[in-house]
Amino acid sequence: MQGVFDLSGKIALVTGSVTGLGKAMAMALARQGATVILNGRSDENLENTKREFAGLGLDVHTACFDTSDLDAVSCRLKTISNDIGTIDILINNVGYRDRKSVQEFAIGDMDKMLSRNLSAPFEISRLLAPAMMRKGWGRIINVSSVVASIASDGDATYVAAKGGLESLTRALAVEYGKAGVTVNAISPGFFLTDPNLHLAKDASLNKWLASRTILGRWAEPEELAGIAVFLASNSSSYITGQIIQVDGGMSARL
Repeated sequence: MQGVFDLSGKIALVTGSVTGLGKAMAMALARQGATVILNGRSDENLENTKREFAGLGLDVHTACFDTSDLDAVSCRLKTISNDIGTIDILINNVGYRDRKSVQEFAIGDMDKMLSRNLSAPFEISRLLAPAMMRKGWGRIINVSSVVASIASDGDATYVAAKGGLESLTRALAVEYGKAGVTVNAISPGFFLTDPNLHLAKDASLNKWLASRTILGRWAEPEELAGIAVFLASNSSSYITGQIIQVDGGMSARL
């Protein structure tokens, strides 16, 4: 009998999975038996991560493309389908952030923010969903952010883009649900990923974080693994259109 979180026989694509949250989620899916396709923009970095996974006996492939290059996305997804098989699980993890005030942004900067954080997940989901619907089973998981619902100063474009991603999550859930495809989003709080390591050295920020979150600390990337596996598995078969906060209680506290 298969375990409740068993993903054997499933093929998963995790965008932006060379490091950080994407890598942690990809590793968790692979450990549960999924064939995982790693994605990034550097062949060298992808191969290094692939060797790490393979060294653990995990079934992994790589797909080098920029998620914001929609022509490249379409081409690579067709290649993946032909060479590896139909993707059952999609985690739209790639994100882009540029912290500065609204007035510091130039005309067109918002387009870049939206293309990576909203347009890319929309396009990849749109391209992969038909095959999932034909099979009557699929999982689409978008990675949002706690700031989508709790805005922070000097971050307006990212806040807006992630808010749009959460609305897209609900819309896709409605569109695809009757065909057996669930669509949910994970909303992480403060995680110790590479881009945040310099922030973790800020004593004043750490003091604020300790008081602002219920658990009083930063999260490790591996602490996102469990929810990713749950949403990708049959255990979440009656959950769709939901935004699940993984933020140490930040969004629950005044």
